[in-house]
Amino acid sequence: MNKLIFTGFSSVLMLAAMLFMAGCSKDKDDNDNTFNIFSVNDDIALGIQLKQEIEAHPGDYPVLDSTQYKNAYDHIYRMRDAILATNLLTYEDKFDWEVKIIHNDSVLNAFCAPGGFIYFYTGLIRFLDNEAQCAGVLGHEMAHADRRHSTDQLTKAYGLQLLFSIVLGNNPAQITEIVAGLAAGVASLAFSRNAEYEADEYSVKYLYQTEYDARGVGGFFLKLDSSPQPPEFLSTHPHPDNRYDKINEVWQGLGGKEGELFAERYQEFINSLP
Repeated sequence: MNKLIFTGFSSVLMLAAMLFMAGCSKDKDDNDNTFNIFSVNDDIALGIQLKQEIEAHPGDYPVLDSTQYKNAYDHIYRMRDAILATNLLTYEDKFDWEVKIIHNDSVLNAFCAPGGFIYFYTGLIRFLDNEAQCAGVLGHEMAHADRRHSTDQLTKAYGLQLLFSIVLGNNPAQITEIVAGLAAGVASLAFSRNAEYEADEYSVKYLYQTEYDARGVGGFFLKLDSSPQPPEFLSTHPHPDNRYDKINEVWQGLGGKEGELFAERYQEFINSLP
């Protein structure tokens, strides 16, 4: 009898999931061609929970205060605002596009939580050569959020039922694990190759409408590949040479316009960090 009850309950869950999938996936405009079982509001809700987890653990994630380090935030928000001003992002007005800087010079990473909550480690900022590279990485992370790659990958990594419980706030321990995984760039949370290539493509498209050299994200990957000890997360990504070739193809297809690097201004950004 218990088996029959369980089977019936499973069928109800499956039917509910199918109805949910049919009803919520296209909560977006025609520029977003991805399919995602979560609504845009779910993305935002999950992103807020991840943000709160980071803020609750300053020892693990020492986020720089935006008032104390106003000059540093002015630099990174100038890059963000230039990308938003292109009007190419589907959720330009829906997401907050909040960017925070985590003070840890030993970490070469940036990550984006669902809903457009973006984090840059000071180690990555210091590693880069110019503002075009940094803006390219920022554009890449913004593309992951705007194309809604994050909840798609989290669903694959944790499963639909578990992720729904997290979105509903019923699994705080899992939130801690997800944040740690995003911050470390662990393999289980790595985006698919298609998602990585798409984020690269959109980064180029964003920057092409600005003053920046649109190949900035390509310069970042080449620099990573040539470093003595490339970070572990690079092993889960497409090879940097292949990515640069594709980035260059997108850039050429847009017309091949050369932009600015702003190396001196970027040094001012680095100097404004603790």
